[in-house]
Amino acid sequence: MKQSGTTLQFRVLYRQFLFRLMDVELLSSSAGGDASGLLGQCGALLISMSVLLSWFAMPVGGSIRRQGTAESLWAAERFLISLTMLVVGIFALLSWDSAFPDRRDVLVLSPLPIRARTLFAAKVAAAASALGLVVAALHSLSGFAWPLALVPDDAGFLGTLRFAAAFWVVLTASGAFLYCLVLGLQGVAAQLPRRWYLRVSPALQIGIFMFLLGLFFFQPSASAWMPTYWFTGLLSELSGAFPAQSHAVMAPLAHRALASLPIAVTVAGGAFLLSYLRTLRKIVEEPDLVGGARTAIRLPRFGGAVRTALAHFVIRTLLRSRQHRVILSFYLGGGFAVAVVYLMGARDMMHLSWMDILRQVNFPILVATVVMLCASWLGARTAFSLPLDLRANWVFRVTPPAGSRACLASVRRAMLVLSVLPVLAISAAVLLWFWPFAIVVKHLLLLGLLGSVLVDLSLKDFRKIPFTCSYLPGKSKVHMIFWLGVIPVVIAIHKTARLELEAMGDALSYGAMLAGVAAAAVGARWIANRNANRAETEMRFEDTPSDELVMLGLNG
Repeated sequence: MKQSGTTLQFRVLYRQFLFRLMDVELLSSSAGGDASGLLGQCGALLISMSVLLSWFAMPVGGSIRRQGTAESLWAAERFLISLTMLVVGIFALLSWDSAFPDRRDVLVLSPLPIRARTLFAAKVAAAASALGLVVAALHSLSGFAWPLALVPDDAGFLGTLRFAAAFWVVLTASGAFLYCLVLGLQGVAAQLPRRWYLRVSPALQIGIFMFLLGLFFFQPSASAWMPTYWFTGLLSELSGAFPAQSHAVMAPLAHRALASLPIAVTVAGGAFLLSYLRTLRKIVEEPDLVGGARTAIRLPRFGGAVRTALAHFVIRTLLRSRQHRVILSFYLGGGFAVAVVYLMGARDMMHLSWMDILRQVNFPILVATVVMLCASWLGARTAFSLPLDLRANWVFRVTPPAGSRACLASVRRAMLVLSVLPVLAISAAVLLWFWPFAIVVKHLLLLGLLGSVLVDLSLKDFRKIPFTCSYLPGKSKVHMIFWLGVIPVVIAIHKTARLELEAMGDALSYGAMLAGVAAAAVGARWIANRNANRAETEMRFEDTPSDELVMLGLNG
């Protein structure tokens, strides 16, 4: 009976830790206390990425066979390993706050008759399972297509099996190395005083994210010091492809991979152990609040008293909340990486240097500014949907705002200040250094109108005060938006930037383009205000699924 009770405790804790990748206190009551819907959509997104990777496997494999060189094979293997590390790293950063025990774990589980080793084992098992699910979903199809495409023609059946087994072993090992490394860094930082850790944690998350983006997109040439090259060497040694060319070069890298993986696992295990020996006591004894700056940020008025108060609340909350700042930084970092990669590709195609790209009025720079605007807008819109502390919502419930239109105007102005205005200011500071004043003004005018269109469209059905409404996982359909929204938007941005560049030299064409974008901005504003007038006057503080009015919640 004692053993069965321990096993039951382990199973319950294991399930809770595995499915609690975000703070369940922020979830809507319709979510049932777990984020399984969001996890399912993230899994669908990873599987769709695996399908896309498999689509390119055969053409790339055929090209590598025609070249017949080990370098081309190593480049493809390094890309897959880098992609695995990037996805695992993003997952580790998204589950940053749930990786180690938090205040709720301490207050809820400590009084219960649960052994520390059971809690520790459940946490480690949940982390290992989550890592395995991420790698398995990402390579559910590509994990079989790429080994078949990359294996040499003379490998035979056993050689193909060896290559596929080595492929899965190395991808799992590379993901485990990076995941353990991130957990180890977080665990080491958690040994700082609690208030210091709360300040360092967002900067550490952003720094790791930018490092992973740089490692994936730019592939530094210092191969002996990059983990992606270590595991590429390990894959080459385990698969046995091109043995005559690879052993002398890849064997030292493989040895580094084999030596670094146990070190990373040991560091992560030590971090988990320290979290139970020291960090839990810090969590109970010290608050999870960080003191702000002594001097408050002075903000201008945004209309009447109600609109000004709401806009100030939104702006100050985003600037003070470390979780929401990290989310916004993720989007900005991703947009910056896409813009830099686009500029690098355009530079190579146009055979220009970086200074020539900056000094000449060209569409790659226009595309980069629009991409950053879209990333800033999307990051702010995502942050607005995530609550900060639902227990504080009683302030707005007992003193409801004037109405939907007043709230919409406040949120719109706050979003313009937080997402559009910074991009315009930075673009103006950079472009005015290199481009003529008239060209910069024309582009900034179009960019500002485009930002107004995006803000109004994103607030079309926004009936809540930012940071105060519960979150319903899975409602955003992130797996569909990524493929049906991001890729067409990038293509549209490319086409629009070319049209803008052509219109810059003709006043009539530019006037027509400006009038079209201005008309779109006016139309988007009219639609948003019209929906606000027709909608209910009360704000929503509980996010519900779209079919709840039909089902009435009678299914239990």
